[in-house]
Amino acid sequence: MNEHVYKMIEIVGSSTESSDKAIENAIAKAAESLHNLDWFEVVETRGHLAEGRIAHWQVKVKIGFRLD
Repeated sequence: MNEHVYKMIEIVGSSTESSDKAIENAIAKAAESLHNLDWFEVVETRGHLAEGRIAHWQVKVKIGFRLD
């Protein structure tokens, strides 16, 4: 049976489109320099407003990846 050890990082993704896109952007950026990404958890959602409208979604996520 394989036993795994994981490391967890916390990052913030942003998007002008949606909170889901902000999550996707964060994970895609993490995947550029990390491997064995296994899971994510949304920790916080917030946004930037401009002229009374949502200008950017900002989502803090924890991302877990297996150590070699």
